[in-house]
Amino acid sequence: VPSGAIVTFRDVTAARAATAALRDLNDSLEARVAERTRERDRTWANSQDLLCVIATDGVFTAVNPAWTTVLGWTADDLLGQSILAFLHADDRPRAATRLATLRPQYWSRVENRYRHRDGSYRDFSWATTPEGALVYCSGRDITAEKIAAAELAVAQDALRQAQKMEAVGQLTGGIAHDFNNLLQIVVGNLDLLQRALPADPPRLRRAADNALAGAMRAAALTQRLMAFSRQQPLVATAIDVNALVRGMTDLIGRSLGETMAIDLRLDPSAGRIEADPNQLESAILNLAVNARDAMPGGGVLTIATSTRVLDSAAAAAAALPAGAYLVISVTDTGVGIDAATAARVFEPFFTTKEVGKGTGLGLAMVYGFVKQSRGHVVLASTPGTGTTVDIVLPVFAGDLPAAAPAAAASGSTRRATILVVEDDDAVRAAAVEMLGELGHAVIAAADGPEAVAIIGARGSDIDLLFTDVVLPGGMTGVDIARVAVSVVPGLRVLFTTGYARSAFDDSDLTAGAVLPKPYTFANLAAQIATTLG
Repeated sequence: VPSGAIVTFRDVTAARAATAALRDLNDSLEARVAERTRERDRTWANSQDLLCVIATDGVFTAVNPAWTTVLGWTADDLLGQSILAFLHADDRPRAATRLATLRPQYWSRVENRYRHRDGSYRDFSWATTPEGALVYCSGRDITAEKIAAAELAVAQDALRQAQKMEAVGQLTGGIAHDFNNLLQIVVGNLDLLQRALPADPPRLRRAADNALAGAMRAAALTQRLMAFSRQQPLVATAIDVNALVRGMTDLIGRSLGETMAIDLRLDPSAGRIEADPNQLESAILNLAVNARDAMPGGGVLTIATSTRVLDSAAAAAAALPAGAYLVISVTDTGVGIDAATAARVFEPFFTTKEVGKGTGLGLAMVYGFVKQSRGHVVLASTPGTGTTVDIVLPVFAGDLPAAAPAAAASGSTRRATILVVEDDDAVRAAAVEMLGELGHAVIAAADGPEAVAIIGARGSDIDLLFTDVVLPGGMTGVDIARVAVSVVPGLRVLFTTGYARSAFDDSDLTAGAVLPKPYTFANLAAQIATTLG
């Protein structure tokens, strides 16, 4: 019988806890694996991205339901098929090269186009991870991004083109203004010289006539520059475009010649526009002449009118407000032009004609006039098939203005006292002399402050203010007119300018008539007569 015992105690709490935890882990492992599998399956099933597993030869082994949602293909359509069968033909060589050189690495931003079940294509950006004999792929639909990027590129190109045309317009407008002042000196003095020359010898009169004709041709060129730069004064009225085009048919026919046919396709429902009718006629005639030159062997010139409603997207692309527009389309069956040439045709002095056959200002004038009239010009051309130019102008819904009274004959104009304000000494001297020959008393000022002082001292004696628009001294002709009318209510005002857009807005134009520079003796006489009534 043992006389005693040695008892040893060992703490097994941690071991028992670990055993219990291991038993619990083993018991729940299957449940957790099942839950993780369900989570993975939910991600696989709910993902809007295309998920797939392919073999290294490009054959689908697994695809998620997004393939059906996004592209219309079911798993039965895809499994066992090569990805190359669903790629755009242009993307297949690049994809085949990637498959042939597959490396166990993560690839991102691999882009290609997959065919939709309806035959269209959509763009995808892929991230791929090769692992062993399989490649795990995730593709995000970037079709909308591609479309937005393309639209942005078009908009940026349009913006750059608009900025370029605006910069060129400002330059040409400044040049035209300076040339008009110079030409006013030449034209005014030549006109006075002609009037003073005796009938004999005819050689001197012929020389003066030729010089004046050359100066007026130069004035026409600067007028086109002003039209391009949108700095010409316009007299806008409501125009029945169909009636205007019909009225021009004989003139256009004579300009085109016998080898050209004119086809009018005028929409009877086309409304009216508000624009300067003389400038619109010039624009249409310019397009017709360009069309004639594009059809050296003869052809058909089609002039059509239609109404087009621009939604917000289409209007934004043309930099116009959304709404209803009247479209005048001039189409020829000529040689056409390529895209590079089409991008430059509205630039001043750009021409495809040989030297001596054109100034390159015709389409520039059309562009400037239409833009100044709150419209847009669109040119579409294909080499060998012809060209179409669309003039897009807003539909006018107002009432027709009352007819303007006929101008009074210069000989019936009463003698008046006229205040002439002009900063250029030579231009001012020519204007004073021409007005003197018309029988008027003339007071001259070189700038605004001098003119205002004269108005304050002799306002009641002055019948007409004849002022340049752009003047030194801190006051424009419009500013002088406002002061003058406030001092002498009812005072008649006549503006003259090399260009008016920079100094006038529509409300300013109501203060008086505008006589563009350079003007002749006859122009001045007629406008003075009309203004004085």
